[in-house]
Order: sequence, then structure tokens, then C-alpha cells
Amino acid sequence: MVRNGPRRKGSVAMSEAEAGTTGTRWFTPVAAEVRPADLNTGVPHPARMYDYYLGGKENFPADRETAEQAIAAFPNTRNAARQNRAFLVRVVRHLVGEVGIRQFLDIGTGIPTSPNLHEVAQGIAPDTRVVYADNDPIVLAHARALLASTAQGRTAYLDADIRDPERILASAELRDTLDLTKPVALSLIAIFHFIDDVDDPYGIVRRLVDALPSGSYLALTNATGDHDPTFEPAAETYRRRGVTMRLRNRAEVERFFDGLELSDPGVQVVHRWRPDTTTEDLTDAQVSVYGAIARKP
Repeated sequence: MVRNGPRRKGSVAMSEAEAGTTGTRWFTPVAAEVRPADLNTGVPHPARMYDYYLGGKENFPADRETAEQAIAAFPNTRNAARQNRAFLVRVVRHLVGEVGIRQFLDIGTGIPTSPNLHEVAQGIAPDTRVVYADNDPIVLAHARALLASTAQGRTAYLDADIRDPERILASAELRDTLDLTKPVALSLIAIFHFIDDVDDPYGIVRRLVDALPSGSYLALTNATGDHDPTFEPAAETYRRRGVTMRLRNRAEVERFFDGLELSDPGVQVVHRWRPDTTTEDLTDAQVSVYGAIARKP
């Protein structure tokens, strides 16, 4: 997928002692062993490229080479990734601290980059519960970090592809962690620009939102070429290496929120969504990612 604990050594199965410190007593068995060959390090992966843009170390030469090609075409690529990350942090703070949300489903988790969603949420409300979902083996290799929950809350990790929403919704990990009779925040941050139209991205969002109760929220971002034409050549860099990249305009991003109540200020370039620091030195072209949150009535 796209975005971002102790580092994994051997099996990720948790002991009862470890479970007692995290509040989690199980882990998806599919992640029990991740062979190095599963990482397919010779092929660039968007999650590892995103990690590179953020200054992380969990990336390989193929990721760095393609990322540098993208940066050469769109020099603000790193800035866009960082502002997208900052948007996520502000959204979580708002949903937990102001709205009172205590449950999150984060799909397209990516490689752990602190602060993770649950760290932000549980820093405000320790009883927050989070289910992370991704289908990248390198994320599985670091999934123990994502399970470092507070004792009052809970985190779980699900190995699943967003293009299979039924698997996500039917999973024991989700059903055992979240109460779907109470509001849930669905976090789809920087994932849908890696989902092409042929995969019915709007249908995927509708299916996920339909499964959530009234009062739930959708948070979503998508890269755009509206403000800087050089972003499209950068997107083509991804496509040449076999990675889908679908930039969307404002109207296309707004469509993801059809039937929902957009929170002010609506769909914005992410650095302009309720900024907590000055953004006067950043232009829309330098960020080029739309984002918003909306409430299910």
C-alpha cells in the first residue's frame, strides 16, 4: 500500500508477557514468518518509496532509484509526503480530541513512522482501538511496532488488500477489536492514488463506509495534478516501474465523500486543512495532495 516496533526478529508471534504489556493477546498468523524473498526488493514499492521521502531507512535501491526519478520530475515530492503525514496527525487529533472518536480502521498503513496513528490517538485517549490493514510484506515484518498499544486500548494488524473490502470487513481482527455499533473513523490516507479506476475506487469506499454506523468518519487524501503540471511526469515514473499512480482533480476527490457531511473546510490541499502552523511559505503546487474528512449521517 502507501503509507507508513521493536524491529522484527524471528517470529512475530507474541508471548503472553508481551501481550500483557500491549493489551493485545493475538496476532494474525499470516504474518508469523516473512521470508526475505517475499519483500521483492528488486521492484520499487510505494510504501518503501514513501518511507524514503520521509527520511526513513526501510527502503532498497530500486525504491530509492525510482523515488529519485520522481523527485527529479516533481521536486516537491518529499514536501508532499511530509504534508500528507502532518494532515493525518491533525485529523487524528481532531477526531479523538474534539469529536470523541475512539475507534479507527486504517487501511494502507505503510511502514511504521512515528508517531503512528494509534500513538497520536492514544496519547489523547488511551482507550482508543485501532485496526491497521496493509498487504505489503515489509509492513508485516514491522507489525509488532503497530501492536504497541496502551493497556487501556488495543491495536491489531490485518494482512489484506483494500481492493477486497469484504475480506477486511469480515476479518476476525476487525470484529474482535472494533465495535461496529459505535462510530469508527475510516482512514484512507494516500492510498487511492495507487488504485486505478478499473478497480472501482468509489465502490470500495462506499462498501467500507456502508458497513460503519452513523456518526462514523471518513478521512481520505489523494495526490493531484491540479496545481503543478510536473506531477504527471512524476506519476509516469511510477507507472513505468509497474506502480499504479492515478492523480485526481478536486471534483474526483470530492466524489469519494458523496452522501457524507464534509467537515469544514471541505476538500483542500492538505496543508490548508486546519493548519496548526503557518503555511504562508507553502503553495498548493508544492503540496499537491487533496484531503478532507466527512461524517456519515
